[in-house]
Amino acid sequence: MVKAREVKTAQEARAIVEERGLSHVKVGLFDTDGVMRGKYMSRAKFLSSLEKGFSFCDVVLGWDIKDQLYDNTRYTGWHTGYPDAPVRILPESCRDVPFEDDMLLFLAEFDGRAQALCPRAVLRRVIERCRSLGFDPCAALEYEFFLFDETPDSVRNKGFRNLKPFTPDVFGYSILRNSVHGELYREILELSERMDFPLEGLHTETGPGVLEAAIAVDGVEAAGDKAALFKTFIKVLAQRMGLMATFMSRWSSEYPGQSGHIHLSLRNSGSGDSAFFDSSQPDGISQVMRQFIAGQQRLMPQFLALMAPTVNSYRRLVPGYWAPTGASWGVENRTTALRAIPGGDTSQRIEYRLGAADANPYLALAAALGSGLYGVMQQWQPSEPVAGNAYSLELENEQVLPGTLWESTQQFKASEAAQELFGSDFVEHFSASREWEEREYRRHVSDWELERYFEII
Repeated sequence: MVKAREVKTAQEARAIVEERGLSHVKVGLFDTDGVMRGKYMSRAKFLSSLEKGFSFCDVVLGWDIKDQLYDNTRYTGWHTGYPDAPVRILPESCRDVPFEDDMLLFLAEFDGRAQALCPRAVLRRVIERCRSLGFDPCAALEYEFFLFDETPDSVRNKGFRNLKPFTPDVFGYSILRNSVHGELYREILELSERMDFPLEGLHTETGPGVLEAAIAVDGVEAAGDKAALFKTFIKVLAQRMGLMATFMSRWSSEYPGQSGHIHLSLRNSGSGDSAFFDSSQPDGISQVMRQFIAGQQRLMPQFLALMAPTVNSYRRLVPGYWAPTGASWGVENRTTALRAIPGGDTSQRIEYRLGAADANPYLALAAALGSGLYGVMQQWQPSEPVAGNAYSLELENEQVLPGTLWESTQQFKASEAAQELFGSDFVEHFSASREWEEREYRRHVSDWELERYFEII
């Protein structure tokens, strides 16, 4: 019997679908915001598409997270009539869907001209650049997410106010909580194993109902798939259990934001040794690792829109809440944006702590990896590492991060490094989508404004 995660080729994908006697197969891809879009496909259509690909309405590249149509993009819109775009199925992505008997899920990726805008394809192109430089990249993502004793209906009935967290109060690393609610933790761990985004760790964080999950390390492309699927199916699992999970960057002004930290390392393609480790250097930090840090540090303001892609993202980037406020780095320093982690040949790595839970995993990885590679290509050197509290430092101008989505988008749009790494078509389209997002925000009147101005001003 063919197992889902053993499928590597179109022939093996055909064999497992036929062996299970499936009438339909689930196929999904990820849009600009990292939201999974897809459908059930008939067996005959799926088998045909394995060889020839299929067509998917390109509106998923032309609308926002609420299905509102962009009015400022060139690739697709009312002016093009929203035609179909070619899509290819990825046989090696085959996974069981635990909640649906023998149902299988396959990931897909935009092809043809749409490939320039496809987040997964953008990451793949950065990986290809990495390999052309003689490195094999590895990554692992860790996410914080809040759970609520709510449903999609109840949160709307409450206007997203006065929500009931899954557990009360703050209680980080709690054995009490994960023992009392052992069934939920077991469901999360089993789901993660079965769908092949296994967790190295799962624990409570400081806040009511907040958990942190660390996904196991893998190649960067696989790490992107695993992170994107984790975010999707944790929400599925929660709702199936009468709960809700959110990955928004900061849902309450009373609690810290939710991170999506990225751990990255490079290995030399020929020898397989760590490109980041040099035993003769302080903390084992090799010249390549220093240059990689320098690239991440220097390009962090320019690439921030990929890491902080929503208006809400910037609610998290404030002092004192375990989120970076400038492009700083240090060795084993959790107050810096980049944390160099000594670990010898096996685990020497960089933690990109700026990352937030609301970012598209493919684009966040592309930004973290691409900026580091750019530093290696340019042979840049980083600033002096920060020892102590990075929040208390007076930052250099080039280390100051944009404070709003609009500002970060303008820096991204003007970035020569972004054009070179991600392609001009993607930079133009993504920038337009973020400008739309910020304009949509400005159109709406907030509760804060009403409370502050309605009577008194």
